[in-house]
Amino acid sequence: MPEVGLLGGSFDPVHRAHVALAQAARDALGLAHVELLPAARPWQRGRLGAAPEHRLRMLELACAGDPGLRVNPIELHRGGDTYTIDTLAALPSTARYTWILGSDQLANFCTWHRWRDLLSHVRLAVAERPGIPAAPPPPLAQALSPGGLVRIPFVPQPISATAIRQALAAGRPVDAALDPRVLDYIHAHRLYQDPASL
Repeated sequence: MPEVGLLGGSFDPVHRAHVALAQAARDALGLAHVELLPAARPWQRGRLGAAPEHRLRMLELACAGDPGLRVNPIELHRGGDTYTIDTLAALPSTARYTWILGSDQLANFCTWHRWRDLLSHVRLAVAERPGIPAAPPPPLAQALSPGGLVRIPFVPQPISATAIRQALAAGRPVDAALDPRVLDYIHAHRLYQDPASL
């Protein structure tokens, strides 16, 4: 049975660190492929800067040319608040799944909806974010089975979607953080122009 990686997020917008993390997890963990899942409405954060169809298209552009990365719009099609447990329950049972996350997400994992139930669906794979150690909080550490958490060798990258949106609204360059195809799309559709929407 193939092992498939899952990388969820708002991808608002998708940037180079997202893609690099997906590729690093695939290569280090021997995954068949990684599916990137854009959230419809992440319940733990505010309004998103770009509409779902734009976030989906930017993801498709960023992953184009790498057959080991696939975009799965399951959460966008479902709509409403995005809960990981619902997504996992809807995935086919023809693969084993690894949920890829950054150390910042690992630190607040125990605030996720039905987080204990998630552990019976996936193993967790964590990569360090700048300044945040990849250590599970005590309740999660106690709940994990052996092998339930693996580490992804990954050099933390100081790129954030929030900073990208702010830079775009201020007219500052973001070329180093974004795939050129994504940046062209943002400019073509005039995304992230209004500071009030961020």
